[in-house]
Amino acid sequence: MKLSDFGYDLPAERIAVEPARPRDSARLLCMGEALRDCFVRDLPGLLRRGDLLVVNDTRVIPAQLSAMRVIAHPEDKRGAARIGITLDRRRDDGSWRVLLRNARRVRAGDVLVIDPEFSAEVLEVLEGGAAYLRFVADDFYAALARSGALALPPYIARPEGITAQDAADYQTMFAAHEGAVAAPTAGLHFTEALTESLAAAGVEIVRVTLHVGAGTFLPVRVEELSEHKMHAERGFVSLEAAAKINAVRAAGGRIVPVGTTALRVIESAADDAGVVKAFDGETDIFILPGYRFKVADLLFTNFHLPHSTLLMLVSAFAGVERIRAAYAHAIAAGYRFYSYGDACLLERA
Repeated sequence: MKLSDFGYDLPAERIAVEPARPRDSARLLCMGEALRDCFVRDLPGLLRRGDLLVVNDTRVIPAQLSAMRVIAHPEDKRGAARIGITLDRRRDDGSWRVLLRNARRVRAGDVLVIDPEFSAEVLEVLEGGAAYLRFVADDFYAALARSGALALPPYIARPEGITAQDAADYQTMFAAHEGAVAAPTAGLHFTEALTESLAAAGVEIVRVTLHVGAGTFLPVRVEELSEHKMHAERGFVSLEAAAKINAVRAAGGRIVPVGTTALRVIESAADDAGVVKAFDGETDIFILPGYRFKVADLLFTNFHLPHSTLLMLVSAFAGVERIRAAYAHAIAAGYRFYSYGDACLLERA
C-alpha cells in the first residue's frame, strides 16, 4: 500500500486545541453498519454487559529538555552548543533513547548539562538525530519535573508556552506508570462519572501499559509503506490483565481497546490463536489493511492525522472505505479532530 492512499483534507478550524469540558461531553461517532452521532457519555449504553474496556495507564512525563554541551578538553574546538533533547524510551539498563536537536554538534562521550544537578552522558549517537543517553540525577523523575517541558503535538499551538492547564488536560485519569512522551489520547475522554456508569452497566475495565514514544510525532517519509520502519515502544501486560482478557473472550464478551496504543500492546501480547500472554518488552507492530486482528472486537479511538500510521491502523480495523466515509461525515458534521478532539467507536470489519 502507498502513503497517498491515506490522505484527506481537514479544515484548520476542525483541529481541537483544548479538550471538551467535561471530558465525556465530547462527541462520539459510532461506526457500525451505519453512522450514528452520539456522545462519549453514551458509551455505557453502546456496549454490552460483559464487555471489557482495555485502557492504557501510562503517565505522560515532561519529556523535552534543553542542555548545554560541556567542553571537557581544551583541544575540543567545537565550541559550546545548545542541545535539545526529547526523551523517547527507557532501556533496561536505565539509559534512554532520545531524539536530539542540533545532533550534529554531539558525539559519544559528551556531557550535556541540563541544570546544575541534572546532566546526561552521550553513550552513542545514532542515525536520524537519535542517541542513547545516561542521565545523572539524584531523582530522575523529580529532575524531569523541575527542568522538563510537556511535548504537546505540533498542531496544538502554544506560542507563549505550555500552560498548567495543559499539564492537567494532557493526562488521562488512568495515568499511573511514568514513561510516555505523548498521551494515549482516547483515554482523555474518561471521567469518574463515566467509569461509574460503565460499571453499573456491567462493563469492566482492565489496565495495560504502552509508553508512547517520540516517534509518534514523526511523519511517515516513504511512499511505499512496506519500507516504513515503526519506532519501538515499551509495553507491559500483566499476568492478571492477560487472564482477564482471555476470560472475557471465553465468556463471549467483547474486547474494546481504548485507543490504538492499548490495541497495539494486546495484539503484540497475543499468540496466533488470540490468547493474550503476559508481556514485558518492546513492540514495533505496524498494522496495515490486511492485518488479521487477534483480540480486539471494537475500538474506541480519536480521529487521526492524514498519512499517519494510526489512520492506517483504524483503516485496517474498520475498512479503508468505511473510514473514509466516516471521516468525511465527521468533517461535514463539525467534529473536532486529533489529540484534544472527539472520538469514534469502531466495529471491526
